[in-house]
Amino acid sequence: MLKTLLTCIAVTALTVVGASAQQSPPAEASVSIGGKAVTINYHAPSVRGRQMFGDGGRISSDRNYPIWRGGANDATALHTEADLNIGGVDVPAGDYTIYISLADTDAWELIINKQTGQWGLTYDAGQDLGRAKMTMTKPSSKVETLKYTLTADKFELAWDDYVASVSLSAK
Repeated sequence: MLKTLLTCIAVTALTVVGASAQQSPPAEASVSIGGKAVTINYHAPSVRGRQMFGDGGRISSDRNYPIWRGGANDATALHTEADLNIGGVDVPAGDYTIYISLADTDAWELIINKQTGQWGLTYDAGQDLGRAKMTMTKPSSKVETLKYTLTADKFELAWDDYVASVSLSAK
């Protein structure tokens, strides 16, 4: 009886560990601009050999497609203590959600949305603060795990065969 119980516990533990390894872990990108914090909180999915973009890609099965949550799980969150200009969009200090329009997979648009705290597939276009066209480049090699990078003058995300960026500045 004890041996059966221990076997069940071990199998359950291995199942939980295996499932956790497949999930998209939380991640953060941040920068200080003029002494004020700008932070993106997101969940970082990995490609794992799957097609992510374009017809038949994993993201195209999301109910909001061609709008993508810019990560996995919860909606990607932007917090800024500074008034910003992101790709021509004036963004007052506060909290926002980031989405990406993939209507053209070679010309993404960054969407800054005023709704916060929602699941990633809950998108309300009526809450958009604004949209910014992103500059698209190719990475030197495939980016396995989604990565956001913030600098004093650039907002960038890289994943799979894409790097998309937009200017960032304090107002």
